[in-house]
Amino acid sequence: MQLEDYQKLAMSTAMYPNGLLGLLYTTLGLAGEAGEVADKVKKIVRDNEDPHADLSEEKKMELAKEIGDVLWYIATLSHELGFNLNHIATMNINKLLSRKKRNVIKGSGDNR
Repeated sequence: MQLEDYQKLAMSTAMYPNGLLGLLYTTLGLAGEAGEVADKVKKIVRDNEDPHADLSEEKKMELAKEIGDVLWYIATLSHELGFNLNHIATMNINKLLSRKKRNVIKGSGDNR
């Protein structure tokens, strides 16, 4: 599936307030879902007695589902800002390639 197609389908499932409240809703949702990913990883680290053990397929699938929720909020937040995901992805990779070329990819980056 292409990013733009995903974003269109994601928007067809979006049910939240319009305007600034939509921006707030999608931003808070993104933060919440990213926190759920982090919390699952934290629990994997906490509960794993062997730090070098491979992650189970079940745990990978749980994380993948949460990452999907993060993607939904990224798609809807981007839409609220008037951007499609293809544009966001292109801007991001261009930024990273520029940092790599200037040898600042490991540092604090730009525009911080």
